Amino acid sequence: MAKENREHKDSVFTDLFCKDETAKENLLELHNALYDTNDTDPELIKVISLEDVLFKNLKNDVAFTVRNQKIVLSEHQSTVNPNIPLRDLLYIAREYEKIIAVRDRYKTSLVKIPTPRFFVFYNGTEDYPAEQILKLSTAFCETEENISLELAVKVININPDKQHEILEKCKVLREYSQFVEATRKYREDEDQLQKAVKECIEKGILADYLLRKSSEVVNMLMAEYDYEMDIEVQREEASKKADDKRFAEDVDKIIKKMHISPEKACQILDESYERYLEIKEQYTEKS
Repeated sequence: MAKENREHKDSVFTDLFCKDETAKENLLELHNALYDTNDTDPELIKVISLEDVLFKNLKNDVAFTVRNQKIVLSEHQSTVNPNIPLRDLLYIAREYEKIIAVRDRYKTSLVKIPTPRFFVFYNGTEDYPAEQILKLSTAFCETEENISLELAVKVININPDKQHEILEKCKVLREYSQFVEATRKYREDEDQLQKAVKECIEKGILADYLLRKSSEVVNMLMAEYDYEMDIEVQREEASKKADDKRFAEDVDKIIKKMHISPEKACQILDESYERYLEIKEQYTEKS
């Protein structure tokens, strides 16, 4: 089976809460759980996730409005990124750009806009609190008593062992968490994934959804796995390049300061002269 890039393939979370035929019902249930409301009409929900070609490099997992009064942006992450408040700042600006008419932005009277809320649903393997707030101001170079711009993201750990109350309030999110738990160790093995999906159906975990989309779900999980592997490889490569650059710079500094040969400078650092030549050659080629 050909594996697809995540850019062209939704995650199970995004499909469940944004694309599937039950998405509005699922979002309504999630909204009721987040806000302790009892709304029953799925038509109150409008999905507004960024998907336009114009925004293909700025795509969030799920965004929706409720009665056009609230706008909720949510992300699903297996690794909590401290830069998510910055990303959400970019997302919400694009969302308002989409839903607020250009003419309204220049009215002399106050234009009301949906109140934003930001969430991350975390279910990675690293230990993380049941709930935590990430703030944009943490990244500011200078701290001020009266911050001119702030954005707070609530991170909710939906791993079953954390027993966050939202899992009791939102059945579909609870079953999604159980589904991830059941499939996590098989994500690189297509045959085992199919067995895990079948077991989830037998146990009533996202059963209706998986009965309709079992093959698509396996494809999505394989694509997610490939995406995560790609990101990990990119991080490792970036780290190696940074180490190589520091090493070459240290050698050059020693050569300049001590007026010795590159070979002796490498000996002082207890490093290979061949590595130094290879790195210098790479930089020369790039230049």
